[in-house]
Amino acid sequence: MSAPALAIRIDPDLAPLALIPARGGSKGVPGKNLRPVDGIPLLARSVRAAKTASSVGAIWVSSDDACIGHLGEEEGASWLQRPSELSGDQASSELALLHALTELAELGPLPALFVFLQCTSPFTTGPQIDAVVNALQLSQANMAFSVMPWHGFLWCLDGNGHGVGINHNSSEPRRRRQDLEPAYLETGAIYAIRTKAFLEKGTRFIQPTLPVPLEGLAPEIDSMEDLELCERLAPLLNGANQASSEHTSSECN
Repeated sequence: MSAPALAIRIDPDLAPLALIPARGGSKGVPGKNLRPVDGIPLLARSVRAAKTASSVGAIWVSSDDACIGHLGEEEGASWLQRPSELSGDQASSELALLHALTELAELGPLPALFVFLQCTSPFTTGPQIDAVVNALQLSQANMAFSVMPWHGFLWCLDGNGHGVGINHNSSEPRRRRQDLEPAYLETGAIYAIRTKAFLEKGTRFIQPTLPVPLEGLAPEIDSMEDLELCERLAPLLNGANQASSEHTSSECN
């Protein structure tokens, strides 16, 4: 699915906008996007990170859930109501992004770049967002995304269920970790994308792509165990934008 890009105006002078898809439902962690980590709801963490990014202009939360939408507004973002048919378990993030961009295009021109942030990454910071956006702006790539350097030995299974090396030859003597080819793990936190290309292709991974290595841990929350782990890690990983903000309380929490 793609949007009629030719009918949408692009203004290269506009600052990149931030889009935060945050639907109300979630099977793994019920009410996930409103769940707090160290007292701060996941949605609020994403909005605060975007607000401290110098590269970002307007911030929009796409949600079918009024509690999420109102919390986004309390935090300083704008709420774009997402239809229920784009909010189920089978609805992709790309569909939510396409809907948001086409709706926002009716209000005026879109910037040449936009940033897709996921609430499931609670420790994203403004400087990290800036790093990904700036890397894309300085490149010929169509999208850039946050990754972590990966220094381990990766394996998969063959058709017989036996181990096969991915980033190493398991039939040869073991190499030193420092001799492995550089590898990167996608964090799922930050994606900076050229608007016109996204509207034409309808996918975030538009070639050529640019992995942007960021230092530090970047856990994602997809289960209750992940949520508990992030709660324990919060004192160590909270970014400056989280630590300096007052905790949010909402009647929906």
